[in-house]
Amino acid sequence: MSSVIKFGTSGWRAIVADEFTLANIRLAIAGIAAYVKTQPEPHRVLVGRDPRFLGESFVAEAAKILAGAGITPIVIPDAAPTPAIAYSVRALKTSGAINFTASHNPPEYNGIKFSTHDGAPALPEVTKQIESAINANTEGKIPHADPPEGGFETADVKPGFLHRLGELVDLKTIAKSHIKVVFDPFWGAGRGYSCHILREAGVEVATVHDYRDVLFGGHAPEPDDHLLGDAKKKMKEFGAKICIATDGDADRFGIVDEDGTFIQPNYIIALLFDYLVETRGWKNGVAKSVATTNLINALADYHKVPLFETPVGFKYIGELIIADKIAIGGEESAGLTIRGHVPEKDGIIAGLLVTEMVAARGKSLGKQLKELFAKVGSFYPVRENFHLTPERKAAFTEELKKDPAELGGRKVTQVVRTDGLKLVLDDGSWVCFRLSGTEPVVRAYTEARDEKDMVALRSAAEKFVQG
Repeated sequence: MSSVIKFGTSGWRAIVADEFTLANIRLAIAGIAAYVKTQPEPHRVLVGRDPRFLGESFVAEAAKILAGAGITPIVIPDAAPTPAIAYSVRALKTSGAINFTASHNPPEYNGIKFSTHDGAPALPEVTKQIESAINANTEGKIPHADPPEGGFETADVKPGFLHRLGELVDLKTIAKSHIKVVFDPFWGAGRGYSCHILREAGVEVATVHDYRDVLFGGHAPEPDDHLLGDAKKKMKEFGAKICIATDGDADRFGIVDEDGTFIQPNYIIALLFDYLVETRGWKNGVAKSVATTNLINALADYHKVPLFETPVGFKYIGELIIADKIAIGGEESAGLTIRGHVPEKDGIIAGLLVTEMVAARGKSLGKQLKELFAKVGSFYPVRENFHLTPERKAAFTEELKKDPAELGGRKVTQVVRTDGLKLVLDDGSWVCFRLSGTEPVVRAYTEARDEKDMVALRSAAEKFVQG
């Protein structure tokens, strides 16, 4: 029964009424409760959600199970962004947080994300303990306590989080520039956050998809180029210089430049890194996952700051934020955070900082990127998924254990095994292969040093995958 509950890089996710059932939810929460009881007191846990179907019911059920286990649940009544919940864990000094969210996954999914007392996503050693507790519960015993009179304790996570954002982002510079902004929360938990703080600062903001829709318009709530058409249309009508978007739980971002061009997350992280060093004077370091653009490596060299290259999974970047080793950390899948902030992805602060950067520099993102390329060289990253037959997946898994000397007739100068297999070629271009743990898919990340080489590099990567 419990074998379906596996905590990956961002918790456990599954299809509602398939594996994400009340019975499995109860087992998962009981497992988390068992873990929390092994930690120092006071045992208090925040319970939140994104706006997905049945979220309120799942939160109520989790609160009863926690209370039955002798843990004080603190219920967040409204849908709340993952970073706001992470911030509140630290501000309220709780034992952690349970967040019912499937982030950017399609609407038929839901999930459980557990954050530890530091506000960071639970590390593998923690999730293994939770899974062990779930598997040890062979009789399916679930603690349960009804709410006290007046209900469980509640917390409004919005005011404190917005106040912190106001300390980290230069809202005065944004307002002074008279920039117009479009915000697309994708019907998600970010509703009322980015637009609220900007309007309070005197910035003109227009929104799209700013109401609850548990079906997210019939597709995944993912702020990617092909889903930002309504936002781009609104930008033209409104005369906006920038669109900032967040996904279902507002931990990921999407950015559209003034001419309607989607700026991929790899470039946003690099631009913000450069901007933060320039404006904040932070020189303590930068972190990126192994699959994220080497434009960041080049900038680390340029600014003479330490570079940390991590496995995929934001928890590894979160650890570096907690240790104050980095000014910014990011992943190509649109996750970033900055020094002095939560050790968790925050799509809200990403959008606000990009708005500040455009306002302060008075230049489009496209122009800023060209200037960055002129400074440290050009980089053209692409990510693709290739589906494999079970037989090919088995063969490819074995091939990944070898160190290839060449790729597509070009010499491999470095083999990196931080996560998957990354092959660096003689001109600094590279390919990284990562097998999905849940489906017969290999993710191929390629980065060419000029646009002409992109096609050849992607073709070589595909040939390597298909055998």
